[in-house]
Amino acid sequence: MSVQLADAAADVLRRNDLGHLTVASPDLYPHQWSWDTAFIAVGISHLSVRRAIAEMSSLLAAQWPDGMIPHIVFDRPSRYFPGPARWRSDLALDPPVLSTSGICQPPVHSLALTCILAEARRAGGADRRAAEEFVAGSLDGWLAWHRWLATARDPDGTGLVEIHHSWESGMDNSPRWDGPYSRVRPGPMEPFERADTAHVADPAQRPTDAEYRRYIWLVDQMVAARYEDEAIRKTIDFRVADVFTSALLALGSDLLARIADDFGRPAEAAEMRELAERFGRGVASTLCPDSGLARDRDLRTGEWLPTATLSAFASLMCGSDARQREVLLGPEWCGHPGLRHAVPPSTSPAAPQFNPRQYWRGPQWPVITWLFGWAARWHGDQELAGQLREESLRQLSDLRFSE
Repeated sequence: MSVQLADAAADVLRRNDLGHLTVASPDLYPHQWSWDTAFIAVGISHLSVRRAIAEMSSLLAAQWPDGMIPHIVFDRPSRYFPGPARWRSDLALDPPVLSTSGICQPPVHSLALTCILAEARRAGGADRRAAEEFVAGSLDGWLAWHRWLATARDPDGTGLVEIHHSWESGMDNSPRWDGPYSRVRPGPMEPFERADTAHVADPAQRPTDAEYRRYIWLVDQMVAARYEDEAIRKTIDFRVADVFTSALLALGSDLLARIADDFGRPAEAAEMRELAERFGRGVASTLCPDSGLARDRDLRTGEWLPTATLSAFASLMCGSDARQREVLLGPEWCGHPGLRHAVPPSTSPAAPQFNPRQYWRGPQWPVITWLFGWAARWHGDQELAGQLREESLRQLSDLRFSE
């Protein structure tokens, strides 16, 4: 990595730093987002281990009593919608102390802890002591988070995480959700005014008003159920087994097991390994017999949802998969002639749903390239990890990034 690129990345983190948390985008995303926080903390750890610890600590402070880590923590007033007045987390049967959203995002936090610990131990001294004290003191919170996902969102033990809103996947408007959303029919609802389209140069990059009505309808349904999971399952219009989140839970539980072992918690380590195995099996159960690619499942209709999106490569998160690796590097994905850089797009350029300007329907998020590369290296595929790293650095070499 060039010094110029490293300096530019560090500058973005500093500019978006509010002292106790870092926002992904000061205008469009002015609060703290769960999985963004984990990725941000990994980056910050190379600048300041203590600041990375503060980032993770501020998120964990918003954890719900039942163990859920919410996808947004509202730390200050803003025009962001939906804000606290729509989420009404205070109406939950066991409400959080802080003002938050009422849903979650993928569990990548133990990956961040792993990276922070590694960086702190390389630095040694006070950094190492601070990181180890933080992990030892917060471990029960991260364990509770994984337990909540394994129970509240997989009550039948299928090894697949159930989500109740596409925002929970982190891939908000992905073609993965076109089928389930086509069956969401909003009824009468309180009017609302969007703020997101005012913060982008091209409003066409954002979801349509019709799509947003479906998003807010689901929020209202969860509020009506007071965020009680069993009640939500009976009434919500969107129930999907999310294979990519399940794969990240498998990976994250394995990492959390290693951390628990490292900190003298063998019983908890064994528990997390069981979760890693269970959700790894769940991911394997979704593979299409013909393509070998992973699929989500609509739990309201029972139908499989095969899509040409990043979720198809879920197996690469929780292990190696030669067939998925080959497809990822092939002509419909990283090797597509229309791509400027051989990095994973959010949707295949060969798919009819591909849109080069609409977030998860085509554009590429560099953090996802990093995630695939990190997972590849973790599972022993140094060649793939190196290839993704080099291509991503080339992509970012123009220094045109803001988060």
